[in-house]
Amino acid sequence: MKLAGATTAATAFGATAGAANSDDYETITANGQVIRIGQGESFENKLIDLTNGNSVVLLVEGGNSVIRNVGFEGLHRGDGFMISITAPSGDVLIENVYLGDGSTKEGESFVHGPGAVFYHRDASCDVTFRHCNVQGWPNNGFYCSNTASGGSARFEHCYGKNNGVSTYRVAGGNDAIVDSVAYNDNTDYGPGWGGYTEDSGRPVWVWPGSTVSIEDSHFASGGYPHAIILRGNATAQMSGGAISGSVQGGGLNRSNVSSSPDLSVPEGTPTSAVDAASGETSETGDGVNGNDADEDDDEPALENLLLVEGDDSDVTRYEFEAEGDVEPSTAEGATIDAAAGIEDGVAYGVVADWKDAFRFDGDLLTLTVDGPGTVFVNGEEVDPSEYGEDLPHVLEIEGRGAPTSYEITVDGTIEFDGDEDPDDQATTVSGSTVQSSVTDSTQTFRFSGALTDVTFTDGEAAVFLDGEEIDPSEYGETELLPHALVIDGGDSDEPSTYSFRIDGTVVKSDYQSATIDDDDIIDDRFVRGVVDDELDAYWFEGPIDDFTLCGTATVDVQYNARNQ
Repeated sequence: MKLAGATTAATAFGATAGAANSDDYETITANGQVIRIGQGESFENKLIDLTNGNSVVLLVEGGNSVIRNVGFEGLHRGDGFMISITAPSGDVLIENVYLGDGSTKEGESFVHGPGAVFYHRDASCDVTFRHCNVQGWPNNGFYCSNTASGGSARFEHCYGKNNGVSTYRVAGGNDAIVDSVAYNDNTDYGPGWGGYTEDSGRPVWVWPGSTVSIEDSHFASGGYPHAIILRGNATAQMSGGAISGSVQGGGLNRSNVSSSPDLSVPEGTPTSAVDAASGETSETGDGVNGNDADEDDDEPALENLLLVEGDDSDVTRYEFEAEGDVEPSTAEGATIDAAAGIEDGVAYGVVADWKDAFRFDGDLLTLTVDGPGTVFVNGEEVDPSEYGEDLPHVLEIEGRGAPTSYEITVDGTIEFDGDEDPDDQATTVSGSTVQSSVTDSTQTFRFSGALTDVTFTDGEAAVFLDGEEIDPSEYGETELLPHALVIDGGDSDEPSTYSFRIDGTVVKSDYQSATIDDDDIIDDRFVRGVVDDELDAYWFEGPIDDFTLCGTATVDVQYNARNQ
């Protein structure tokens, strides 16, 4: 995901734009340029025209950056990689990219000729490749074995075919290949260049000493003997999916792996440069061999489409419930975001300057939106106030006769529900967090989003969510996190942005009277936010893996802060 407010204009990357073939994307004519993507920046909806014989490089120099909806059109005749990653930290998302027109060996400056994607030895970022199509490259399709010295590479719903050395070249302990495909059916590999030895053309190549995860993926070696090569003492944990061809090296642990791989393009992955640039995908999962899908596959299984379009002015949190089934979708250029989910029929998520989409059956029953985003149902903008309540969930804390203090956090907005002044109830409500105490009374709150944490500092009470008693231990940490991290904007006239990663658990906090802002995002263990002349604070447990600050704010880490 991309930080709100990050640059998205092509001119910010020094691109030379040609005449656009569509209102949905911009055409860039290759002339040997290097297009730089820096910290927090995005490069989206571009068609890169390679048909004139020239080359181009997308150089990812900063973390928390995005390449999305990019198609490389025409046979590549250069001597390098199309995408090179050097970001020293942070997350990088490369999504809906087409590199399927291949390359020749002409003018090579690498041992094996040009390749598609290169993870540089100076990089140490965590890269997710999602819905990428890479075919016909003499060198590796995804050359990511430099993760052995730091960072990670994760592949989701990717497709590789006839790549010379390997399609997925991986190494780091956190590297993973999920719901992806790679195979070879052409011993000449790419147009205009010859085949290699039997040690070439493998779908998966794992660096010595590494352990990688493979889930529900399908590989076939074609005319070459090895579908997977595990160098040295490398190992791989493979669950689900299928392999056709041998495995070199004895470190493959299999679980429910068959020998009949499905080699079609994963659903949602583009099959042409124009499809990628315009955000269109193969939702029906059609292959690229010219076979038409069944007519029944032309219609989506679920009849309605809900699209949440974000706004870069602020984050937007949403949730909705439909009458029938709900499933995520990549329609209209939307992403399938790790921060989004579906639980007990309720879909929820967060958007900034990107889109989330879902398909659903039946009527839309409830819809809650916190933020500037816009919701469309079947192409028409809808008013969330017409669907259910703004704060649809009820949370009750029922005392058991002994003084009990507690803290509640939700992924949305929470308010005290009662006629009394919250201050009279010893209740502190700040955005998405409540701190209070009860003895023999019941306190009631209404909230949107998901309940993420219920913590008792002393005593115990019964907790009811929408009328049903729940087990508080199933919601977040049962013990308070010990350490505090405070970002102080002081009296600065300019805002400061920050991002950091915790190898453990992290939650927002009002420690030292800090504000709790909805536009500060916690995505798994990665945090990013903006502070002006106030404080932002977080409770955490575990080491701080990475911290980046842009601005004049001060940062204070207090270990075991609750004991001070």
